[in-house]
Amino acid sequence: MRTALALQFFVGVGVCLGVQLGASAQQALAGDALILRASPMLIEKPSPESLREAPAFVSGQSMTGQTDVRLVIEGSAQLRRGPVAVRAQRLDFEETSQKLKGDGAVRVSRMGNVFSGQELSLRMDTFEGFFIRPQYRFLGGGQGQAQRFDFQGQQRMTAQGVSYTTCERDNEESWKPPWEFTADQMDFDFEAEAGRAQNLRLRFYDTTILAWPGSISFPLSDKRKSGVLPPTYAVDTISGLTLSVPYYLDIAPNRDATLTPTAMTKRGLDLGLEARYLERSNQGMLRLNFLPNDRITHEQRWAYSLQNQGRLDTGVASVGTLSYTVNLNRVSDDDYWRDFPRQNKALTQRLLPSDVSLGWSAGQSQASLRVLQWQTLQDVLSPIVPPYDRLPQLAARHSRSFELAQLPLQTSIDADFTRFSALRSLTSQTNADRLYTRAQLSSPWVWPAGYFVPKLQLHATQYSFEEVWRGQRSAGRSVPILSADSGLVFERQSQFLGQSFLQTLEPRAFYVYTPWRDQSRLPNYDSAENSFSFATLFTENSFVGNDRIADTNLVTLGLTSRLLLPETGSEMLRLGMAQRIRFADQRVTLDGSPPAVQAERISDLMIGATVNASDRWALDWITQYNPKRGESQRMALSARYHPSPYRLLSAAYRLQRPVTTNDTGSQQVDLGWQWPINDLWGDRGQNLGPGRGQGGQRWYSVGRLNYSATEGRLVDAVMGLEYDGCCWVGRAVYQRSYTSLARTNSQIMLQLEFVGISRIGHNPLGTLKSNIPRYQYLRDQVTPPSRYSNYD
Repeated sequence: MRTALALQFFVGVGVCLGVQLGASAQQALAGDALILRASPMLIEKPSPESLREAPAFVSGQSMTGQTDVRLVIEGSAQLRRGPVAVRAQRLDFEETSQKLKGDGAVRVSRMGNVFSGQELSLRMDTFEGFFIRPQYRFLGGGQGQAQRFDFQGQQRMTAQGVSYTTCERDNEESWKPPWEFTADQMDFDFEAEAGRAQNLRLRFYDTTILAWPGSISFPLSDKRKSGVLPPTYAVDTISGLTLSVPYYLDIAPNRDATLTPTAMTKRGLDLGLEARYLERSNQGMLRLNFLPNDRITHEQRWAYSLQNQGRLDTGVASVGTLSYTVNLNRVSDDDYWRDFPRQNKALTQRLLPSDVSLGWSAGQSQASLRVLQWQTLQDVLSPIVPPYDRLPQLAARHSRSFELAQLPLQTSIDADFTRFSALRSLTSQTNADRLYTRAQLSSPWVWPAGYFVPKLQLHATQYSFEEVWRGQRSAGRSVPILSADSGLVFERQSQFLGQSFLQTLEPRAFYVYTPWRDQSRLPNYDSAENSFSFATLFTENSFVGNDRIADTNLVTLGLTSRLLLPETGSEMLRLGMAQRIRFADQRVTLDGSPPAVQAERISDLMIGATVNASDRWALDWITQYNPKRGESQRMALSARYHPSPYRLLSAAYRLQRPVTTNDTGSQQVDLGWQWPINDLWGDRGQNLGPGRGQGGQRWYSVGRLNYSATEGRLVDAVMGLEYDGCCWVGRAVYQRSYTSLARTNSQIMLQLEFVGISRIGHNPLGTLKSNIPRYQYLRDQVTPPSRYSNYD
């Protein structure tokens, strides 16, 4: 009898499904073919229509009731309908009212959220009802308990006497999470993705560290929401104790702003603003800081930074596309970069650009108009010569690739007009207008075993001086350059240490001829010596910029050999060397005077090696070896050991020998690390993957030290400890750095991170990430879980 009633109930609640199948079958009999469409994805958010039409599935040890009226299930009772699954010792379901009552070990699972308790009353069609003294676990990982949960539909619920934490529950009845939020009442609105709490408190172990009387709203997702952000604080030797309380403004889906008042015990109150916007054709960011009265300098201190970029597509290929960029940076005084090192990096450097440009491109043609002005922050102990402003700079380029009688050709022409402006008392040069053009013709021949690229260039420059410069009001120069670049690639199968490799041998030869032109009477606005490296050895000009073109008659010879894994193409070893051989002395210099010492006809030998012995070990070595002196002029050696996530050691040694008698050279040692301290007593932790740590109750040491052997001092130091408490992470980081030759700044950064909620304190993560190569967060953002990952 009970089995018959259960079968009749199941058929009754699933009658809609039967009608639909019957209609579809009639269509098939009428000649309309049924088409099945496969889908690899399960629907994360089912529609309300599908929920109303979903059949119900029931099971239990015994069932009694009346068809289409009532069903009572006892013993491991279960009822499932759509995304809702209810389990209990006893379930009483009234079909007419869709009201469900559950008693004894009740468990409700819906859309990945799980509630468990002793007494439940719920309407299955509207999801309205209540749960007495439930424990709950949300899909995102948070959990807690409440005196009562009231379900107010598919998207809303209210909890009384509620607690919340992301800590994992132990089996013990006396379990108490390390931290938790508690509130008299919490309202959850999943449709608006926001909640509201009454009398919210945050407890960390036995200490209440935050209490908010009254009402406060909070987000239920990563959707933006206006409100107070967690405060941050810092301690350093420049500004003293610093406390910042940001307020976030969600202005529009594509606009927001953050207001940040910052109180500094030594300096006063600073007002900060960061505004962002994202439009269809442009985007940008504005940062402002204003300190009305600095208690140390007794002056107003301010800074602003504006970045904007956009484009306008005309939709006509022949007309092209317009683009523009704005990058404005200014501060109130020369010492700002030293006194406020924690602010925007663009404002804490000594050369601040204000740069506005307008660009146009169509096919192979481009043009741009640019205005660039610099603010140079001078230091009495370390003055710098300011770069020239460009007021304005107009540039254009056109290139073309084609074949002529089966001869591949590439042509291009560049033109640049710039008005250079600066204080002559600082630059010791006159201002001028400069027109520079370059025409280029090359014929690239490329095949699998090598390449050959002959190239001809013509550089022409004309100057118009603002004042008489070395007895002239104008000057010019035209220089042709002939070059040829060639290389071959040889391959063979090899074996080393029992491992099969694909070995390559890649010789390269690069010849350049540039005739001498007298440039001693020309000013220098943007040229400088090229650094000596593998990349610059194979370039036509030993200077960067357009004011100096070196007279050259030389060939650069290079040789590279690599070991590759045949299966993946991964490079395990790279060895390379390159050297220049001059056939004539170079006469052109930066300052226009004859060279004091002629360069050697055979240059220094550049040698480099990269070893990736495994995923754990990596080694890089490069040196500039002087064969005449029998020593390295420059050398850099670095090694990295990375056996597993959160275990990293890196070391580097850099040497620069003096070039002139006034040069002291440099010699530096750099150490960086991130390593679990628990390894010292044999606790190796777990491999949980990146962004998840190695398990709870583990200590980590992090840091980077940069020591200058030439100066005999520690130039930069970052050292800290991290503790992973599973659902919370604590960080303490000390940083010391030089802001000038004789001035340092030290700061202590303390942070408490409640995993999945927020971080409180001075955030050191940016410092650790920028200073420690391959530093990994103990907790990182991960892909939001699917409701099927917590399917019941």
